[in-house]
Amino acid sequence: MTRRGFWLFTALSVLWGIPYLLIRVAVRQVDPSVLVLARTLPASLLLLPLVIYRREFSSMVKNLKWIVIFGVIEFGVPWYFMGTVEKHVTSSFTSLMIATVPLFSLVISKIRKVQENMTIQRWSGLAIGAAGILSLVGFDVRGSALKWAGLMLLVCVGYAAGPVILATKVREVAGIAVVAGATGVVGLLWIPYSVSHWPHAVALKTVLALAALSVACTVGAFLVFFELIKEVGAARATVVTYMNTAIAVVLGIVFLNEPLTTGIAIGFPLVLVGSYYATGSNSRATSKSTNRV
Repeated sequence: MTRRGFWLFTALSVLWGIPYLLIRVAVRQVDPSVLVLARTLPASLLLLPLVIYRREFSSMVKNLKWIVIFGVIEFGVPWYFMGTVEKHVTSSFTSLMIATVPLFSLVISKIRKVQENMTIQRWSGLAIGAAGILSLVGFDVRGSALKWAGLMLLVCVGYAAGPVILATKVREVAGIAVVAGATGVVGLLWIPYSVSHWPHAVALKTVLALAALSVACTVGAFLVFFELIKEVGAARATVVTYMNTAIAVVLGIVFLNEPLTTGIAIGFPLVLVGSYYATGSNSRATSKSTNRV
């Protein structure tokens, strides 16, 4: 990884490590639909003037179909599901489930025939990662809570599919145009439902959490994410979820007094090791292939 790639990776790890804490804080007072609206529409309004100034608006409109599809798959639906899940489980659990994204990314790459082969190392990585998920669910999830784990797996699929669209369908579109268009349309789509679930009052910390989610964790993070994809490729960019998870688990334990459960203690290392081996390079040729955007 280049020095630029390292710093992009580090920045994104922080920007996408703190949302789990902020989401947990926000959904205590607002409906998940309001959360999605508050993260997306303000982000679009912030970016649109810059898109117009840089003369990227026509490119955004021309590619709006795939930009909207990306937005719906990457955050329009996943963020609603995640907000719903965090009303019922800890942010640590949610972030650990997200750590499985690289595994789903590998499966998608295999389906698209991007990967040249599936070595014993990759199959072993998938098996270890799956064991981590089973450990987490087996120790920490009971009864009806299984549906929250199921929703998080759907979120993971969306997170794994989004970068593929970025790398194949809108690769020529500027990052600010993609984020502005996707967040704008998704925000508009959520307005009717969000209005009917609008809170009567919210605390200042909730407002600040929503603002940080929109400005830093959406606008800032996605712009960094696009640059990271250009630097290391779509599949490997999802590996940032490893560090995201570590940061999120620590923040949940320190600031939300969330317990370090048996499931997390066993499942977290297994997921990280599995994802590392499942997405790791086996040869120089493979590295060049996966790094090509």
